[in-house]
Amino acid sequence: MAEVIVSPGVLAIENDQSFITEGPIQAGAAIIGPTVKGKVGIPVLCTTYSDYLNKFGSTFLSGSQTYSYFTSISAYNYFNNGGNTLLVTRVVSGTFSPATSSVIPSSNAATFASASLDLTDAVTTSYSASINGVNILLSGSSTLDVFNNASASINSNVTIDSTASYSAPNLVLTALNSNGLAGNSYYYISGSTTTYFSGGSNTEVFALETLSEGEIMNSSGSLYANGTLENGTADNLRWQIVSPNVNNGTFTLLIRQGNDSTNSPSILETWSNLSLDPFASNYIERVIGNQYEQVQQDNGEYYVQLNGEYRNQSRYVRIKQVNLTTPNYFDNTGNPKPQYTGSLPTASLGVFGGAEGKNVAPSGAYYENISDLNIQGLQASAYTESISLLANQDAYQYNLITAPGLIADGTNFPSHASAVSQLLSVVQSRGDSMTILDLVGYGSNILPVTTNAITYDTSYAAAYWPWVQTIDPNSGRQVWVPASVMIPGVYAFNDSVAEPWFAPAGTNRGVMSTVIRAERYLTQGNRDLLYESNVNSIATFPNTGVTVFGQKTLQKKSSALDRVNVRRLLIELKNYISQVADTLVFEQNTVTTRNNFLAQVNPYLASVQQREGLTAFKVVMDESNNTPTTIDNNQLIGQIYLQPTRTAEFILLDFNILPTGATFPA
Repeated sequence: MAEVIVSPGVLAIENDQSFITEGPIQAGAAIIGPTVKGKVGIPVLCTTYSDYLNKFGSTFLSGSQTYSYFTSISAYNYFNNGGNTLLVTRVVSGTFSPATSSVIPSSNAATFASASLDLTDAVTTSYSASINGVNILLSGSSTLDVFNNASASINSNVTIDSTASYSAPNLVLTALNSNGLAGNSYYYISGSTTTYFSGGSNTEVFALETLSEGEIMNSSGSLYANGTLENGTADNLRWQIVSPNVNNGTFTLLIRQGNDSTNSPSILETWSNLSLDPFASNYIERVIGNQYEQVQQDNGEYYVQLNGEYRNQSRYVRIKQVNLTTPNYFDNTGNPKPQYTGSLPTASLGVFGGAEGKNVAPSGAYYENISDLNIQGLQASAYTESISLLANQDAYQYNLITAPGLIADGTNFPSHASAVSQLLSVVQSRGDSMTILDLVGYGSNILPVTTNAITYDTSYAAAYWPWVQTIDPNSGRQVWVPASVMIPGVYAFNDSVAEPWFAPAGTNRGVMSTVIRAERYLTQGNRDLLYESNVNSIATFPNTGVTVFGQKTLQKKSSALDRVNVRRLLIELKNYISQVADTLVFEQNTVTTRNNFLAQVNPYLASVQQREGLTAFKVVMDESNNTPTTIDNNQLIGQIYLQPTRTAEFILLDFNILPTGATFPA
């Protein structure tokens, strides 16, 4: 691959001289795949498995069966084995959108107004209305009884016109407060649904929008007697306004879990002392945030466009819009301005709805049953945009990227071929990460594995076989998963107990502790055949368990780069040295600048050598490779020669049987 500099920057070039050089580190991994909830197509950083569950959810129902996506199982094993950061990109199919809060009412509805409420659709045996923050319960055995039994006066500010015609379910409410404002309204509450009747606009103070997308975020529906929601779940939300204070112009917003109840509220976030005054430091948009992200394409490249003025501080919602603001809420005497006091939200409780999007395949289309056209409810083409987005090396940094569910078998999984090729192209172009390829689906023989492996030739990818059975941490089920689900956890464990340049294999660092069994019990002959094709065995040993027993990349040429530990070493070194070089761009091309580079790189490489990553190294950045012509071309050249430490993969032991009485040589 030809490598050139077009715009100012740093170019780290690999030269595989004498077939000894290169390898990556695990500062973090990236995974692309479906999730239960979360932002769609936007890479999100997770730092723990709890953080992952909070952002992306755990299980879902298909038919009557509970499932987890490969994404969740892989994330669990990655963090459980010492992984620190995981960049997760949710893939979906079709149109997805966030949920929006039900109407958050203002106290304008309690001021002077008169309106007729057509309650035709609301009449059952009972229903309620609300005005001035007071719920008015109207009940009876029939429509006529509802109105006849309603009291003539609800409170000092509200009356019911007892002369209204009862031939139709129509009720006239009149508020007697003389300080009326435009936009007054009345509403009735039926279950968890609030229906408004307004003589004007702007009765909704502000609207919230969930950060997560998809139908799972819709909590709207019937309200049960104990205050629980019919559609409330641990994944969706409720909102509540408490403590509105006209004197201070403030209120508190609670974000509650969708499956809580009145007696046992589960409050996820509390936003106190909020204001509608855009000039105040506690202005609601400024405190909670109003930003949202969109994936855009320009000249064939994808990028994330950030919209909105205020950074999101909430982990669950953003402010979609503010309809009623109170600029400079207090007058010069320090008193609230009368025209704004009615803009504050009333004490109220609501839900979220209107979200679109659902990725649930028929029951039985998961785990070992993924097919060419059904990857956990998706098709391979759904991965294209996210893979392209993660090609941006400046925006997203990771050392390993996986897309569990994509199968690199062009015969039985032809629709996956384009996405797999794209994934390989990304890691090779970046040069700072590698990927894990699943060569076959569940139930394959060895021949298709080795046949597919031969079609690839790259040191930026590795393949492991067979599939393995593990326990889904969310449902407790024993499920079959491809190797790419588990290998990030193996790499993470290797790095936590050793270094990235150690082999993530063998009985010391390759034991898969959360695996129950491998799909096949490989013999020595099986393992030899696989290794000759650059496929790493997942072997089973009596006293050890299921173990990664190989560390080859898919590079065909025999060199240092055909080993995973060397590839990971080089990626680690390139990442660090490129960061040092970044600080030199646009600096003076002088001896001082070159010495500054050497003073940082040489000690670092020496520390790697001391930690058994290198047996030797040499860094050259002086007049010999920075000639006057080079300097005139605005270039600064550094040459780094590395000799990686080799691993002992083939150990030969000679046992000699000696005559009785013989002694062993000293």
